[in-house]
Amino acid sequence: MRAAIITRPGKPDVLEIQQVETPEPVGDYVRVRVRASGINRADTAQRAGHYPAPPGWPANIPGMEFAGEVDAVGPLVRLWKPGQRVMGLAGGGAQAEYIVVHEGLLVAIPDNLDFVQAGGIPEVFMTAHDALFTQGGLQMGERILIHAAGSGVGTAAIQLAHATGAATFGTARTPDKLERAKPLGLDYALSNQDFAAAVQRLTSNQGVHMVLDFIGAPYLQQNLEALTPWGRIVFLSTLGGAQANINISLLMGKRISMRGCTLRSRTLEEKLAVTRRFATSVLPLLANGTVKPIIDQVYPLEQIAEAHRAMEENRNFGKLILRVD
Repeated sequence: MRAAIITRPGKPDVLEIQQVETPEPVGDYVRVRVRASGINRADTAQRAGHYPAPPGWPANIPGMEFAGEVDAVGPLVRLWKPGQRVMGLAGGGAQAEYIVVHEGLLVAIPDNLDFVQAGGIPEVFMTAHDALFTQGGLQMGERILIHAAGSGVGTAAIQLAHATGAATFGTARTPDKLERAKPLGLDYALSNQDFAAAVQRLTSNQGVHMVLDFIGAPYLQQNLEALTPWGRIVFLSTLGGAQANINISLLMGKRISMRGCTLRSRTLEEKLAVTRRFATSVLPLLANGTVKPIIDQVYPLEQIAEAHRAMEENRNFGKLILRVD
């Protein structure tokens, strides 16, 4: 099969399309003929040598989400049969013509979505749903501040929070991305410079109940200032830095809780639970059009290096997708 190969740690030009052995499904695992796969920052970090794939996943083939057709099944598989359209999560290896995954990590693609749209769903919508509701406990009528509002997870989180009835505040690198996020359900577009003061002004000094943060250290103090008492912060990334000084008195005085989480490194059992919750709560919203994947650009597999450059240069609003024809 053809696969995108990380030939060595480095810049995007270390990626090559090569022929490798096609994996075989065993036990309760399914082989999927991949038609599309989303690009994520974890892919670029893996390529650069900073974020290795979890044990059991290909070390040199990136890709954490995919959409395609069931091609073959192991002898213990009960949920799927060849020909069904599916999408799902992987620890790596999705940017290839075939991938083998546990049957419980797959969900059916709704009839209203094609493979390109479905290829941009699993990682961002499962991450956003888990962060908002399982980790952050977002409730109807609460207020939430979502950083990186133009990212894949950001656009998914805005839509899910809006669908729940939460008031959404957001920051992004450029005003254009904030304007494009408004039709998705972004209620208040904020500068990423003085967002804490803006939140307090817009909420009559009540603050937001939750912050979804991808930036890390540079935003920590303002995140604390923007929160209401008993507020929560969920960290999904540290794009701006991981080391920060913290005002513990402010943390204590507001009774703030902070939680960090990633999806890729979790156990199979945890990922199965995330997938089940997604299938129950989010899949119906995708099927009826309440929420949708936001696709910025589609690249053929052979142009994966250009897709990585676009991701690293923050060109995209929403998802970058690889077609694997």
